[in-house]
Amino acid sequence: MFVRSVGNFLGKVLLAINVLVALLMVLCAFSSYISPYTFPVLSCAGLAFPIFLLLNFLFFAFWLFFNRRYALLPLVVMFVCIGQIRAFLPINISMKQVPDDAIKILSYNVMFYDSHQPHTEESPNEIVRYIQNSNADIVCLQEASFNNSNSKKFLSEKVFRKALSTYPYFSFHKEKGSGWVCLSRFPILSTRSIPYESVGNGTVAYELKVGNDTLLLVNNHLESNKLSIDDRTAYRDMIIDPKEDMVKTTSKMLIGKVADAVSIRASQADSVAKFIQDSKHKYVVVCGDFNDSSLSYAHRVIGKGLNDAFIDTGNGLGVSYNRYGFYFRIDHIMASENLDLFNCTVDNSIKTSDHYPIWCYIKKK
Repeated sequence: MFVRSVGNFLGKVLLAINVLVALLMVLCAFSSYISPYTFPVLSCAGLAFPIFLLLNFLFFAFWLFFNRRYALLPLVVMFVCIGQIRAFLPINISMKQVPDDAIKILSYNVMFYDSHQPHTEESPNEIVRYIQNSNADIVCLQEASFNNSNSKKFLSEKVFRKALSTYPYFSFHKEKGSGWVCLSRFPILSTRSIPYESVGNGTVAYELKVGNDTLLLVNNHLESNKLSIDDRTAYRDMIIDPKEDMVKTTSKMLIGKVADAVSIRASQADSVAKFIQDSKHKYVVVCGDFNDSSLSYAHRVIGKGLNDAFIDTGNGLGVSYNRYGFYFRIDHIMASENLDLFNCTVDNSIKTSDHYPIWCYIKKK
């Protein structure tokens, strides 16, 4: 009798914990609808979604063995959040065949080509060589400024363009200490930045002539999370060895900085979304380093009316940032609904930058 009473009590405690986990999972899942201007901390809760998804799944497995009635709770929550689960962890078993006339688009934050490493035939810059071998028709780069000194110790724009001369059309836009590059096999009709407040980030829009159509291509590098190398090292140390004092101090610091960046990105995302809507272009592709996940305000607002290539045609986590324990998919490619998407891939075969390149194929429907 005593054992049964204890068991019932523990079951109710675990159920209460499961209810809390379920509520937090729903909060994280729908945090992209919370205003980053009013509640910046809550609006970045989507970053914690994988934690509560895992906990909810573990509760589901636990209840299946010990009390199947209670298993309904985590199951219902996962059903409510099915769209967000798919956005976080897409699984596309049936992959469409890529048509021969599809266009390959590559987006890559190149981290200044590995700090402007030189490029020669004897000792090629790995990022330049990757782009050469990518067979992409359109390439969008972020953090892509050049060191144009005469020193052969650095990668210059002249060397870069010569190495990638197979792309007849080239646009380089430099602003606020950073740079954006577009390489294209199609004519670049125009290049202009989308105005918004930022110290070192920005968005550049191009009009490309593809056949008889004009494609609006938007190359983003939204506000970074303002985390220094010391901040990221502290986060990594906290994950490896989570001591109580370290967890409290580091978590408070990280949440504050990330929340500040989220509110800045919200304004930038609103500006980009308004530009796309006002442009009235029929065919639109948006790509780049969003510095935010697929469960973020920035992703939701910019992606309105667009399809996310990785969610629709990719598989797995698709982690695109790869340093200091911050393993998230923050690089994205989106396209208007009149464009078919194929085989989106986050390519972790090259580890030279702190981002992995992301690419996909598109074709007019």
